[in-house]
Amino acid sequence: MAIDAAQFLERLEALSSPEQLEKKRNLKSTADDGLMGVRMGHIFELAKEFIDMPPDELEKLLVTPIHEVRVGALSIMDKQARHKKTTASRRKELFDLYIRQHDHINSWDLVDLAAPFVVGGYLHDKSRELLYQLARSENTWERRTAMVSTGYFIRQGEVDDAFQIAEILINDSEDLIHKAVGWMLREAGKQERQRLISFLDKYAATMPRVALRYSIEHFDEEQRKHYLDMKKSR
Repeated sequence: MAIDAAQFLERLEALSSPEQLEKKRNLKSTADDGLMGVRMGHIFELAKEFIDMPPDELEKLLVTPIHEVRVGALSIMDKQARHKKTTASRRKELFDLYIRQHDHINSWDLVDLAAPFVVGGYLHDKSRELLYQLARSENTWERRTAMVSTGYFIRQGEVDDAFQIAEILINDSEDLIHKAVGWMLREAGKQERQRLISFLDKYAATMPRVALRYSIEHFDEEQRKHYLDMKKSR
Protein backbone atom coordinates (compact mmCIF):
# COMPACT_ATOMS: atom_id res chain seq x y z
CA MET A 1 0.00 0.00 0.00
CA ALA A 2 1.24 3.47 -0.85
CA ILE A 3 2.04 5.46 2.31
CA ASP A 4 1.38 8.86 0.81
CA ALA A 5 -0.98 11.81 1.23
CA ALA A 6 -3.07 11.02 -1.84
CA GLN A 7 -3.85 7.50 -0.67
CA PHE A 8 -4.71 8.73 2.81
CA LEU A 9 -7.10 11.32 1.39
CA GLU A 10 -8.80 8.74 -0.78
CA ARG A 11 -9.31 6.42 2.17
CA LEU A 12 -10.50 9.28 4.39
CA GLU A 13 -13.07 10.49 1.89
CA ALA A 14 -14.57 6.99 1.80
CA LEU A 15 -15.27 7.27 5.55
CA SER A 16 -17.25 10.52 5.34
CA SER A 17 -20.98 10.79 5.88
CA PRO A 18 -23.59 13.58 5.69
CA GLU A 19 -24.64 12.89 9.30
CA GLN A 20 -21.15 13.40 10.65
CA LEU A 21 -20.69 16.49 8.51
CA GLU A 22 -23.74 18.10 10.11
CA LYS A 23 -22.50 17.26 13.61
CA LYS A 24 -19.08 18.72 12.96
CA ARG A 25 -20.51 21.95 11.61
CA ASN A 26 -21.83 22.62 15.11
CA LEU A 27 -18.45 22.23 16.83
CA LYS A 28 -16.65 25.44 17.80
CA SER A 29 -13.25 23.85 17.25
CA THR A 30 -13.99 23.33 13.56
CA ALA A 31 -16.07 26.45 12.89
CA ASP A 32 -13.55 28.09 10.54
CA ASP A 33 -12.40 24.92 8.77
CA GLY A 34 -13.49 22.96 5.78
CA LEU A 35 -15.03 19.66 6.80
CA MET A 36 -15.49 16.15 5.42
CA GLY A 37 -17.71 14.56 8.02
CA VAL A 38 -15.56 11.72 9.39
CA ARG A 39 -15.69 10.35 12.95
CA MET A 40 -12.57 10.98 15.02
CA GLY A 41 -12.30 7.30 15.87
CA HIS A 42 -12.23 6.41 12.18
CA ILE A 43 -9.47 8.94 11.55
CA PHE A 44 -7.34 7.56 14.37
CA GLU A 45 -7.77 4.00 13.12
CA LEU A 46 -6.80 5.04 9.61
CA ALA A 47 -3.77 6.87 10.99
CA LYS A 48 -2.47 3.56 12.38
CA GLU A 49 -2.35 2.17 8.84
CA PHE A 50 -0.34 5.17 7.65
CA ILE A 51 2.02 5.43 10.63
CA ASP A 52 5.07 5.22 8.36
CA MET A 53 4.09 8.19 6.19
CA PRO A 54 7.18 10.39 5.64
CA PRO A 55 7.20 14.05 6.76
CA ASP A 56 7.05 15.49 3.24
CA GLU A 57 3.76 13.64 2.66
CA LEU A 58 2.48 14.57 6.11
CA GLU A 59 3.10 18.21 5.30
CA LYS A 60 0.77 17.93 2.31
CA LEU A 61 -1.98 16.82 4.68
CA LEU A 62 -1.18 19.38 7.35
CA VAL A 63 -1.55 22.37 5.01
CA THR A 64 -4.97 21.38 3.66
CA PRO A 65 -8.02 23.44 4.68
CA ILE A 66 -9.96 20.33 5.79
CA HIS A 67 -10.03 19.80 9.56
CA GLU A 68 -10.23 16.00 9.54
CA VAL A 69 -7.26 15.80 7.18
CA ARG A 70 -5.13 17.84 9.56
CA VAL A 71 -6.36 15.67 12.44
CA GLY A 72 -5.10 12.69 10.46
CA ALA A 73 -1.71 14.27 9.83
CA LEU A 74 -1.22 15.16 13.49
CA SER A 75 -2.43 11.77 14.64
CA ILE A 76 0.18 10.09 12.44
CA MET A 77 2.85 12.50 13.70
CA ASP A 78 1.88 11.72 17.29
CA LYS A 79 2.00 7.96 16.70
CA GLN A 80 5.42 8.24 15.10
CA ALA A 81 6.72 10.39 17.95
CA ARG A 82 5.45 7.87 20.52
CA HIS A 83 7.03 4.87 18.77
CA LYS A 84 10.22 3.73 20.49
CA LYS A 85 11.84 2.76 17.19
CA THR A 86 11.42 6.23 15.63
CA THR A 87 14.87 7.65 14.93
CA ALA A 88 16.20 10.89 16.36
CA SER A 89 16.36 12.39 12.87
CA ARG A 90 12.69 11.59 12.22
CA ARG A 91 11.70 13.07 15.58
CA LYS A 92 13.45 16.28 14.57
CA GLU A 93 11.67 16.29 11.22
CA LEU A 94 8.30 15.90 12.96
CA PHE A 95 9.12 18.67 15.43
CA ASP A 96 10.30 20.99 12.66
CA LEU A 97 7.15 20.28 10.65
CA TYR A 98 4.89 21.05 13.61
CA ILE A 99 6.61 24.36 14.32
CA ARG A 100 6.97 25.34 10.66
CA GLN A 101 3.28 24.77 9.93
CA HIS A 102 1.90 25.96 13.25
CA ASP A 103 -0.45 28.34 11.44
CA HIS A 104 -2.34 25.25 10.31
CA ILE A 105 -2.53 23.88 13.85
CA ASN A 106 -5.28 26.29 14.72
CA SER A 107 -7.63 24.67 17.25
CA TRP A 108 -7.36 23.16 20.71
CA ASP A 109 -7.92 19.59 19.49
CA LEU A 110 -5.14 19.83 16.91
CA VAL A 111 -2.67 21.20 19.46
CA ASP A 112 -3.56 18.62 22.08
CA LEU A 113 -3.25 15.75 19.61
CA ALA A 114 0.47 16.16 18.94
CA ALA A 115 2.09 18.81 21.15
CA PRO A 116 3.04 16.53 24.08
CA PHE A 117 5.04 13.94 22.14
CA VAL A 118 5.97 15.76 18.92
CA VAL A 119 7.07 18.98 20.67
CA GLY A 120 7.55 18.08 24.32
CA GLY A 121 9.06 14.70 23.55
CA TYR A 122 11.58 16.19 21.14
CA LEU A 123 12.60 18.97 23.53
CA HIS A 124 12.91 16.69 26.55
CA ASP A 125 16.70 16.43 26.37
CA LYS A 126 17.23 19.86 24.79
CA SER A 127 16.79 23.53 25.57
CA ARG A 128 13.15 24.36 26.22
CA GLU A 129 13.52 28.07 25.54
CA LEU A 130 11.26 27.79 22.49
CA LEU A 131 8.33 26.93 24.76
CA TYR A 132 8.85 30.13 26.71
CA GLN A 133 8.89 32.07 23.43
CA LEU A 134 5.65 30.38 22.37
CA ALA A 135 4.11 31.12 25.77
CA ARG A 136 4.59 34.83 25.04
CA SER A 137 3.26 34.61 21.47
CA GLU A 138 0.27 36.63 20.30
CA ASN A 139 -1.07 33.45 18.73
CA THR A 140 -3.46 31.57 21.04
CA TRP A 141 -2.54 28.16 19.64
CA GLU A 142 1.17 28.73 20.04
CA ARG A 143 0.56 29.61 23.68
CA ARG A 144 -1.51 26.44 24.11
CA THR A 145 1.29 24.42 22.49
CA ALA A 146 3.71 25.86 25.06
CA MET A 147 1.50 24.77 27.95
CA VAL A 148 0.34 21.39 26.66
CA SER A 149 3.85 20.35 25.55
CA THR A 150 4.90 20.31 29.20
CA GLY A 151 2.62 17.30 29.57
CA TYR A 152 5.47 15.15 28.28
CA PHE A 153 7.86 16.47 30.91
CA ILE A 154 5.27 15.88 33.61
CA ARG A 155 5.02 12.24 32.52
CA GLN A 156 8.74 11.98 33.22
CA GLY A 157 8.28 13.47 36.69
CA GLU A 158 9.62 16.91 35.69
CA VAL A 159 7.28 19.74 36.64
CA ASP A 160 9.43 22.89 36.65
CA ASP A 161 8.51 23.99 33.13
CA ALA A 162 4.82 23.31 33.69
CA PHE A 163 4.69 25.61 36.71
CA GLN A 164 6.88 28.28 35.11
CA ILE A 165 4.88 28.41 31.88
CA ALA A 166 1.62 28.33 33.86
CA GLU A 167 2.89 31.40 35.71
CA ILE A 168 3.50 33.19 32.39
CA LEU A 169 -0.01 32.32 31.18
CA ILE A 170 -1.87 32.63 34.48
CA ASN A 171 -3.68 35.82 33.46
CA ASP A 172 -4.11 35.02 29.76
CA SER A 173 -7.22 36.47 28.11
CA GLU A 174 -8.32 33.26 26.36
CA ASP A 175 -10.55 30.64 27.95
CA LEU A 176 -8.82 27.82 26.06
CA ILE A 177 -5.53 28.85 27.63
CA HIS A 178 -7.13 28.92 31.07
CA LYS A 179 -8.25 25.32 30.53
CA ALA A 180 -4.80 24.23 29.35
CA VAL A 181 -3.14 25.88 32.35
CA GLY A 182 -5.53 24.24 34.79
CA TRP A 183 -5.15 20.87 33.09
CA MET A 184 -1.34 20.91 33.27
CA LEU A 185 -1.34 22.23 36.82
CA ARG A 186 -3.59 19.33 37.82
CA GLU A 187 -1.26 16.81 36.16
CA ALA A 188 1.84 18.42 37.67
CA GLY A 189 0.14 18.31 41.05
CA LYS A 190 -0.19 14.54 40.77
CA GLN A 191 3.60 14.43 40.72
CA GLU A 192 4.28 17.14 43.30
CA ARG A 193 1.20 18.00 45.34
CA GLN A 194 2.98 20.47 47.62
CA ARG A 195 4.29 22.39 44.61
CA LEU A 196 0.74 22.79 43.32
CA ILE A 197 -0.49 23.86 46.75
CA SER A 198 2.21 26.53 46.93
CA PHE A 199 1.25 27.74 43.44
CA LEU A 200 -2.42 27.94 44.38
CA ASP A 201 -1.68 29.68 47.66
CA LYS A 202 -0.08 32.41 45.56
CA TYR A 203 -2.51 32.59 42.62
CA ALA A 204 -5.87 31.00 43.50
CA ALA A 205 -7.49 34.30 44.47
CA THR A 206 -6.65 35.98 41.16
CA MET A 207 -6.32 33.24 38.52
CA PRO A 208 -9.21 32.57 36.10
CA ARG A 209 -11.93 30.46 37.68
CA VAL A 210 -11.85 27.74 35.03
CA ALA A 211 -8.09 27.28 35.46
CA LEU A 212 -8.58 27.02 39.21
CA ARG A 213 -11.38 24.48 38.90
CA TYR A 214 -9.36 22.29 36.54
CA SER A 215 -6.29 22.43 38.78
CA ILE A 216 -8.10 21.28 41.93
CA GLU A 217 -10.18 18.47 40.43
CA HIS A 218 -8.25 15.80 42.35
CA PHE A 219 -8.30 17.61 45.67
CA ASP A 220 -10.69 16.49 48.38
CA GLU A 221 -13.85 18.50 48.99
CA GLU A 222 -12.39 20.51 51.86
CA GLN A 223 -9.33 21.56 49.85
CA ARG A 224 -11.43 22.47 46.80
CA LYS A 225 -13.70 24.60 48.99
CA HIS A 226 -10.70 26.33 50.53
CA TYR A 227 -9.33 27.50 47.17
CA LEU A 228 -12.71 28.33 45.69
CA ASP A 229 -13.45 30.43 48.75
CA MET A 230 -10.19 32.30 48.19
CA LYS A 231 -11.49 33.14 44.72
CA LYS A 232 -14.89 34.25 46.06
CA SER A 233 -13.33 36.55 48.63
CA ARG A 234 -11.73 38.71 45.94
